[in-house]
Amino acid sequence: MITQTFSLKVRTAGASDFAPSISCYIPEILSSAKREEPRKAVIVCPGGAYVMRSDREGEPIALAFAAAGMAAFVLNYSVVPATYPQALCEAAEAVALVRSHAEEWQIDPKGILVCGFSAGGHLAGSIGTLWDRPEITEALGGKSEDYRPDGMILSYPVISWGEYADGDSIQNLFGEAFSEERAERVSLEKWVTEKTPPAFLWHTASDEAVPVQNSLLYAMAMAKCGNRVELHIYPDGPHGLALSNEITANRTELSGFIHPECTGWINEAIRFAKTL
Repeated sequence: MITQTFSLKVRTAGASDFAPSISCYIPEILSSAKREEPRKAVIVCPGGAYVMRSDREGEPIALAFAAAGMAAFVLNYSVVPATYPQALCEAAEAVALVRSHAEEWQIDPKGILVCGFSAGGHLAGSIGTLWDRPEITEALGGKSEDYRPDGMILSYPVISWGEYADGDSIQNLFGEAFSEERAERVSLEKWVTEKTPPAFLWHTASDEAVPVQNSLLYAMAMAKCGNRVELHIYPDGPHGLALSNEITANRTELSGFIHPECTGWINEAIRFAKTL
């Protein structure tokens, strides 16, 4: 497996002293198994309410995608005290970076997905929905299309500000500059267009931290625009399930994060990714 970490260079007015990066988990192409088609790639954005990045939603997720033959990456993005649009621009740079290495890493340049969890789901959904925002091209140059992912996998994502807000993530995203107007600018269901890439979402109905209505609102917005969307709602399980098995709940205090009925999401997401 190729493992390598690349520093990200973008700096906006919302940047902090943190050094963002993207870590690669790319299966080697075996000489005894010649590959005819380039593989899909997925950039994983761990959750953490924009104040931290959960290790349970980073490398274990990337390795699951890599085990399915995909090129996988973990985005180590900026959180508090960084503010909008720094993390969004880092996600944009990560998409462009992976695409620029497509030939070297035998990746389909039109098969690059983002996968996010909770607030990381908001970040992944943001680059999928807001990829043509001027703040991105102002910070990075290039064309908006360079930063558009080809698909999204959104796991119990923060989507909406308002009645179904999780209470913290979007406020943390803006820090002292938070306002209702700014929050509306990143309430993703309001900004879906026909150019938004396909999305796979999953959530649990019993999620008390990020209400399931977040995924429902985004799925409805996608359907309204005629975009491809797939939504899985599982009846039970707390927020932050990750893989929902012992791999991401391997400590006694995390035993409540093992829900066998939810473990199938990763296989469904891999299937979805490979059909794009």
